[in-house]
Amino acid sequence: MDATKTYDRSKEDISNIIWMEHINTTVPDQIIATLFYITGLGLTRDPYIMTGLENIWVNIGKSQIHMPTREPQILRGHTAIVQPNRQALLKRLLQVSQKLEHTKFKYSEKDDHVEVTCPWGNVIKVFEPNRERFGNINIGIPYVEFNVPLGTASGITKFYKQVLKANSNTHNNNTGSFAQVLVGHNQNLIFRETSEPLPEYDGHHIQIYVSNFSAPHSWLLNRGLITQESDQYQYRFKDIIDPDSSQYLYTIEHEVRSITHPLFNRPLVNRNPEQTNRNYTPGYDPQNLYMPFPN
Repeated sequence: MDATKTYDRSKEDISNIIWMEHINTTVPDQIIATLFYITGLGLTRDPYIMTGLENIWVNIGKSQIHMPTREPQILRGHTAIVQPNRQALLKRLLQVSQKLEHTKFKYSEKDDHVEVTCPWGNVIKVFEPNRERFGNINIGIPYVEFNVPLGTASGITKFYKQVLKANSNTHNNNTGSFAQVLVGHNQNLIFRETSEPLPEYDGHHIQIYVSNFSAPHSWLLNRGLITQESDQYQYRFKDIIDPDSSQYLYTIEHEVRSITHPLFNRPLVNRNPEQTNRNYTPGYDPQNLYMPFPN
């Protein structure tokens, strides 16, 4: 051990938002959803909760997508998934393509990911594990990206920094300006500015856990932004505003939970989709959530 060696300790800082547990987009057909998310993408249906025909909870590492049965909701942007074995994914997608040909389902290979559109139009970008880009995630949701109007990124950054006490910054690159908000270890929300017209908000939501639960609630309540007092452990809000000017910026419902919520840190089952009855090998049923620590 070298006591004189220095480290960038800020790289290990989290923020008041410590975990984005799920995204919620409704679907009209649970069988089609199962075919796409479980058989095609190779993800895992939660075996303990929502096992009927009215909803499906899909496990992706430590996070989930929830899909109650209603008219389809489309996230205005895309969801990123990290998952090993690109070729196995492509093989699974090809196998389900014929049964999904009457839907909006499609997929294409990009340089660093596979871009997949779900049967109702939600865009998912599937990346292989990459420690430099996504940390040690082997399977999970490293980020969700929302398209937002021009000129809103800096205000959105201020909202998350001042109201939710989250690590957030505004960046600029060749695609324009975007806000990046840390919502868990190796997990971000991205709000990317676009000049394209945005679809009307249809009610999809994200769920986050926060350490300081009461301070954001007080700030939002004082400005009339709380939309649901769910229970002792949860509340909801929809509108993001500039905390200095109160200018409206964007709408995405946040289901905000305390870390004392009964579901906090519930272990999720993640199967290895390459394990079949034809190639079964004992001990290889689970999917590792993380890559091994480098030597």
